[in-house]
Amino acid sequence: MKTTIEISDSLLRDARRLAVQEGVTLRALVERGLHRIITETPQRRKFKLRRATFKGNGLNEEFLDATWERVRDGAYQGRGG
Repeated sequence: MKTTIEISDSLLRDARRLAVQEGVTLRALVERGLHRIITETPQRRKFKLRRATFKGNGLNEEFLDATWERVRDGAYQGRGG
């Protein structure tokens, strides 16, 4: 696909010089650079919090001063594992 981009004269001169040094076309050099940027940039997915509702009055008394590990173990108690 053909497209037009505007870049500074000095950057274009440097890019052409590097392309000649490496024996590649300017197109190949630009494509290589774009591929590198795309693969190095982490993909950001929009965070979406799922709908969840809970009934009750908070933690049971036995968990009020418990560690996270104790709360977690209590949540999975009797569920295998």
